[in-house]
Amino acid sequence: MAVNGDKVGYLGPDGTYSFLAAKKLCPQADLTAYSSFFVVFKALEDGVVNGIVVPVENTVNGAVTQVLDLLQESENICATAACAVKVDHRLATCEGADLSKIERVYSHSQALAQCSRFLVNNLPQAKLIETSSTAESLDKIKSAEDAGIVGSHCQRKSVALSDYSVSDEEKNYTQFLYARKGAPADDAFSDRIFFSVTCRHRVGALVELLSILRESSINMTEIESRPIKNRTGEFRFFIEVEGNYADPGIKRALKKIETEANSYKLLGCYVCGLPK
Repeated sequence: MAVNGDKVGYLGPDGTYSFLAAKKLCPQADLTAYSSFFVVFKALEDGVVNGIVVPVENTVNGAVTQVLDLLQESENICATAACAVKVDHRLATCEGADLSKIERVYSHSQALAQCSRFLVNNLPQAKLIETSSTAESLDKIKSAEDAGIVGSHCQRKSVALSDYSVSDEEKNYTQFLYARKGAPADDAFSDRIFFSVTCRHRVGALVELLSILRESSINMTEIESRPIKNRTGEFRFFIEVEGNYADPGIKRALKKIETEANSYKLLGCYVCGLPK
């Protein structure tokens, strides 16, 4: 975990859900906002910050694939803590705006997708325009024809928020990870372990890897596939399992997976932050 004086990067500007997660995971740290996930990871790799807070999964939209790819591509970075942030999207407009006359709705692609039913039913005439974050959409509201989708915690003079959530799903949470350089300590406590694998090119290769988890009585909580860049038809699997990284039995199972897999990378070990 981050300590007092540590510098921690997140996707800005202030007011994003990443900002809320950073405040939750690193309350004593010096927080720095960055304009994109790529720049967030570069700040960590270059040593500008001690750690970063990034979203990896939403309960409605699934994995944040760009972050998964960056976790995979980054060298010597491992997640050590996690938390969940409840997503409460509100429609932001100029005060007194007529919804029927709104021509543009700005927000992050994930937020637009999570509010698609509301947008189709209430703003079918509006063009949807992606921004780098939900909070950034506030900067785009310059007239009564503009609107944004932002968190309920975002407040700005002359901008009105809807009285109700416009999310398609009421139970909407995003899982965030705190990651820093270096491998976890051998005795690091966790109830979740996150890693990636690629399989050997033979029939049943993935089943063989997953069988190691079954034989070790390890429960898999998540599996996500991602295409491998520049290798058509090949995929990498991101897997989260239940387990204490300090447990020798867990380590033996992970070592066996590493041996049997075509490639293996430990991405994190942490206490799960998703609500029950």
